[in-house]
Amino acid sequence: MHAVALRMLTGDRAKYLGLVIGIAFATLLMSQQVSIFIGLMSRTASQVLDVGEAQVWVMDPRVQYVDEIEPLTDTALDRVRGVPGVAWAEPFFKGLTVARATDGVLQQVILMGVADASLAGAPRAMVMGDPRDLRQPDAMIIDRAGFMFIWPGEPLQLGKVLELNDRRAVIVGIAESSPPFTTFPVVYARYSDAMGFIGRQRKQMSFVIARAEDGTDPADLARRITGQTGLKAMTRLDFAWATVNYYIARTGIPVNFGITVALGFLVGAAIAGQTFFLFVVENQKQFAALKAMGVSGTRIVGMVLLQGLVVALVGYGLGIGACALFFETTGRVSINLRGFVLYEEVMAGTAAAVLVIVMLASLASIRRVLTVDPATVFR
Repeated sequence: MHAVALRMLTGDRAKYLGLVIGIAFATLLMSQQVSIFIGLMSRTASQVLDVGEAQVWVMDPRVQYVDEIEPLTDTALDRVRGVPGVAWAEPFFKGLTVARATDGVLQQVILMGVADASLAGAPRAMVMGDPRDLRQPDAMIIDRAGFMFIWPGEPLQLGKVLELNDRRAVIVGIAESSPPFTTFPVVYARYSDAMGFIGRQRKQMSFVIARAEDGTDPADLARRITGQTGLKAMTRLDFAWATVNYYIARTGIPVNFGITVALGFLVGAAIAGQTFFLFVVENQKQFAALKAMGVSGTRIVGMVLLQGLVVALVGYGLGIGACALFFETTGRVSINLRGFVLYEEVMAGTAAAVLVIVMLASLASIRRVLTVDPATVFR
């Protein structure tokens, strides 16, 4: 019976291809849009996630996410260092400024000021150079994408010069940083140099980053810092999630992506349901003949479900393969699209959605099959 079911399915190639293409399109649309949404949201917290050595981030109590900065006074650093359980605490700066290249090109950049002595917060994934080179006078590290934005078409090289706030900065390293939410280049300098690059203000320290002593839970340390200093302290992952949740709640990004994914599901269900129903209607005589030969209704239902499962597997395979090819190709072609990948969780969720689509399409067809009159074959 399984062979008969498959012969019936592939006998009408036009409808078979229509079913497969409908499922493949729905799979491609849903998996692509969900993966892009996840990648886009992860970019909002990229600067937090990149500072891997910092287990706790300390900030002004009014700060809600990483791009909303209320500077701290210098005394906040000493207060954090005085909390029991803190292995080390260092100042950290994050802000926007304008960099000018020697050829006159202006580019807004994300400036990260890392600890002068320990270099806590400096990038670790280096393409060229070494993080310790930041200890040189007026030294700066730029991310690879940022270098390509400022000097398009030029090979990666050290020694390039930028001007920030009438101060000269020399590129001593090129890092592979996580892509930010905006496409601005990310540059790293020592905290003292960063203060000169933006101009002195009364309060300049954006955050205090800290690490817990061995045996101390970072979440417990964050609560202890909050209780003793009155500042807001969050673990690295909690702060990253707070940033992601802020963008989810305050922007229309989730709604727009949700609408697209829902449309993909509905289009896939409509195409598969209508085509599969027509396929069953046109094969009524074959199903009636099987009933006349004594094939049970349960067996026929199994044949219909097998046909739906085959369509789901083939369509899903083509759609998810096309999605993986899309991300692989775009990631190589455009530096702006780096970091967008097809996640395993998205693949599993899309597979479940495709099964639901096929089940809905099969249910409408099964009712028609069960009610077919075996005498139809004799008319």
